[in-house]
Amino acid sequence: MSRPASGGNPWVNLGVLALIVAALCLLPMMTSPYYVRVATGVAMWAGIALSWNVICGYAGYISFGHVAFFGIGAYTTAILMQPDVDWNFWATLPVAAVIAAAVAALVGWPALRLKGAYFAIATWALAEAVRELATVVDITGGSGGLKTPIRLDDNFFFYTMVGAAAIAYALCYLLLERSRFGFRVKAVRDNEVAARAQGINTTLVKIEAFALSAVIPAILGGINAYWITFINPASVLNTIITDQLVVMVLVGGLGHIWGPALGATALFLLQEQLRVSYGETTAYIVIVGVLVMLVVLFLPDGLVSLGRRARRMRLVRQLLGRARDDVAPRKTDAQTEEVSR
Repeated sequence: MSRPASGGNPWVNLGVLALIVAALCLLPMMTSPYYVRVATGVAMWAGIALSWNVICGYAGYISFGHVAFFGIGAYTTAILMQPDVDWNFWATLPVAAVIAAAVAALVGWPALRLKGAYFAIATWALAEAVRELATVVDITGGSGGLKTPIRLDDNFFFYTMVGAAAIAYALCYLLLERSRFGFRVKAVRDNEVAARAQGINTTLVKIEAFALSAVIPAILGGINAYWITFINPASVLNTIITDQLVVMVLVGGLGHIWGPALGATALFLLQEQLRVSYGETTAYIVIVGVLVMLVVLFLPDGLVSLGRRARRMRLVRQLLGRARDDVAPRKTDAQTEEVSR
């Protein structure tokens, strides 16, 4: 798939994001707790889908182990909030971000020298290693998992998740679309040899992009661990999480800053609707497979390209209308002259 730039006025883009967040903040006052929890899930998936878009859409590296950073964040928060440690929830999130960034830097330094499927396999191995480690060590509770303190306040988790996702989108937009760092990342993605010839430290740029893509799911994973009150390797280190991220980004628009939000919203709402209507069913997998095929065939740039296509078609119709208006009088004059003869 192609990777379009977001473009546009940065103040307009950030203003639209602020309006969406402001509208979402009114949601708990206008609807039931069920829809608040659904919106919380949408915000979480939109944020972690964005993180995968950073490393794949912008840096050009396919990661099959991004769930590792989500699990690292979840376990960091859960461990630090245990009664014998008793950290404040807010204090655990920066620690989760630092640990995830450090792991990404340590793994990325050798792994980012690999290309294509080799890097994908390396990140998949990372996720498997983290899951096995969480299963066998005592500090993570092993396969039995860990409990976090219970907080019966859906609005708190909604505002926290939406705020974290909004900050992630604003930060990534400014870094990847409006800064020299973003130009370096895209230069390395498009032609690493040429970027190195221009004096760009390509290894450092790739590690920085990988670390950025690791911090976002770590923070959201920490919030999720507090929200669901119980985690184990099967819930926060399941490879299906990475699979869903990939599909959400491809459906929304790979390489576009707002594509993951569209894809995550569409697929999470579809999954929730199927769950409510038919219970736990494998039909979701079949439907998602068909949806991905349709998007690849007819919308290779994802749902985000629908707006550009609509504008293009509107412009074509306007041009055709003007052409008809210009031709019609000439035909009338010619017919009038013929009649007078």
